[in-house]
Amino acid sequence: MGVAHSHVLRLHCVLSYIFHLEGRVFIMASGNSKKGVIAILTGGGDVPGLNPAIRAVTIRAIREGYEVVGLRRGWASLVDMVRDKDHDNSDNFQHLSEELVNRAGRTGGTFLHTSRTNPSRINRDNVPLHLRDSYSADRNDLTPEVLKNLSWLGVDYLIPIGGDDTLSYAVRLFQEGVKVVAIPKTMDNDVPGTDYCIGFSTCVTRIIEMANRLRTSAGSHERLLVLEVFGRYAGFTAMLPTMAGAANRCVIPEFKFNIDRLTELLIFDRNKNPSKYSVVLVSEGAMFEGGDMIFEHEVKDAFGHKKLGGIGNLISERIKELSPRFNSGKALDVMNQSLGYLVRCGDPDAIDSIVPMAYGNLALDLILNKVHGRLVVLRNGRYDNMPIEVIVATKKVVNVKEQYNTERLRPRYKSFEMKPLFIMTSDLG
Repeated sequence: MGVAHSHVLRLHCVLSYIFHLEGRVFIMASGNSKKGVIAILTGGGDVPGLNPAIRAVTIRAIREGYEVVGLRRGWASLVDMVRDKDHDNSDNFQHLSEELVNRAGRTGGTFLHTSRTNPSRINRDNVPLHLRDSYSADRNDLTPEVLKNLSWLGVDYLIPIGGDDTLSYAVRLFQEGVKVVAIPKTMDNDVPGTDYCIGFSTCVTRIIEMANRLRTSAGSHERLLVLEVFGRYAGFTAMLPTMAGAANRCVIPEFKFNIDRLTELLIFDRNKNPSKYSVVLVSEGAMFEGGDMIFEHEVKDAFGHKKLGGIGNLISERIKELSPRFNSGKALDVMNQSLGYLVRCGDPDAIDSIVPMAYGNLALDLILNKVHGRLVVLRNGRYDNMPIEVIVATKKVVNVKEQYNTERLRPRYKSFEMKPLFIMTSDLG
């Protein structure tokens, strides 16, 4: 090798350009060594397992020669971004390194932060100041700005991690030409196309744990225990813990329950129990017979959902009122607790540490094979991928006919043969 050629090679290896991200300077190798840019974001509610997924994507991508950019606060980053190299966009995106994701990878929540932003439905008051001359309607579709911002960042592939709301917008971007590979996340486990969503196992584990802790107080005072859990449209987070023995009964969004029947069953369970207590798990989206969902207030989020809350309180009040009818004329006291964010905070369990790692690597496998427009999934105990359109093609809810005993208000099961890990998490057939 000639001296001049050797110098050229060394110069090519050390030549770099300066890339400014989140107010810091990063030196990145130039030339053909960078395969492309992968952006990753987390949207909707936080769950344990998001950071392990971000870690898996980042480490594998960097080692495969990609640059990884973390988009902060979900879709909000791509709405608020200012396309000016001198503007401080540190609230909107950051460069991801192995060191950074290794520190966060074992923890709960999402260090990229999250929001419930829907760029296709931005209220006039929430339009960024620098865009208000162009977008002044009551509701504004800022998708053109999102596309420009992705292009400005040089994003080749986008990996959104979220539930059906977050990922429904990912479908929109895919239809607009963005190369998207999606990862399902929601503790309700209700993203269509997959048996498992990141966060579900930890949620079920926490519900079982807390129900077992609270039953000591219920038993000490011989009371009925009402526990409200998350689940807007799907009752999996109430069904699985009940099946596991954490509760006697459960009421779910898919079936409007009769409060008299629920009261009768709980008092029957209580009187049969030597410790004189019984437990019911209540999905936040559960509805009284002849009624509708109970909302905390009328304000809707960016995806058109009102904030649920209060069904547990109402059930508790009605049970106490009705209890004399089924307890020889004597009223019973009721303990009422909303488990709420206690089941979505903290560190992931084993499954929510392993599955996100696998999902992240599945996403990278697709990208390395130049495949996009897919949702990584678990189906029938095997990792796989599905067309991303499955997210908006159907709904994933409890199959009441097969899985819920409407007379006994508890899960129905006869055989577990060939069922998935979490028994009732497959889509309706």
